[in-house]
Amino acid sequence: MADIMASLRAGLGDFRRAPQFGLFFSAVYVVGGFLMLWIGAGHVTWTLATSLGFPLLAPFAAAGLYEVSRRMEAGEALAWGGVLGIVWNERTRQLPWLGAIIVIYFLFWTFLAHMIFALFMGLSTMTNISQSLDVFLTLNGIAMIVVELVVGAVLAFVLFSMTVVSLPLVLHREVDFVTAMLTSMKVVRMNLFVMLVWAMIIAVLSLLALLPWFLGLMVVLPILGHATWHLYKRALA
Repeated sequence: MADIMASLRAGLGDFRRAPQFGLFFSAVYVVGGFLMLWIGAGHVTWTLATSLGFPLLAPFAAAGLYEVSRRMEAGEALAWGGVLGIVWNERTRQLPWLGAIIVIYFLFWTFLAHMIFALFMGLSTMTNISQSLDVFLTLNGIAMIVVELVVGAVLAFVLFSMTVVSLPLVLHREVDFVTAMLTSMKVVRMNLFVMLVWAMIIAVLSLLALLPWFLGLMVVLPILGHATWHLYKRALA
């Protein structure tokens, strides 16, 4: 637990020392959120299509934050050309493979979520849920919500386990994405309670940051991104 607190303090310190980089990379998420609302609001197909961009872009934005923390830790100069150059070079390394795994995982969860909905609500009278939420207050509706939350939480933690260390690892060392994911899962397994707490911190802070029209992400995501780098270094030191 002391490592988590130390990593959060270090992440906050990195953001305060170089806020321009944190704001730049977190803007990817904020702008993407507004694009999803503008293009896909009210249309499941468009929402699904636009949200697929996040698993592809997010690892590169995270890599930028990791590189900034790495340079500050190593005493290297911070320059836009150097940081963006590292992010650009990642396109030919292992990071795109991790992005592809996340996309496939996301599509699987989307299919599973629809299947759970059909199992519980398939025989119910069709209702426009955008105008009435009463269907979710039935026994079937409440049971569906509980199952969706439990299954979603388990799948989210599995994805967290595969990526929490693997993303900074492939940036920092020359390892393949499969080895990186296995290493990440091993770290989580050996430090299960600490990593559960870290996952909850990420989830709660991200949710709170989403509420003020995504704008809280401009601060929360850089701090979490920088902190993830420091936690990775502590986990694999």
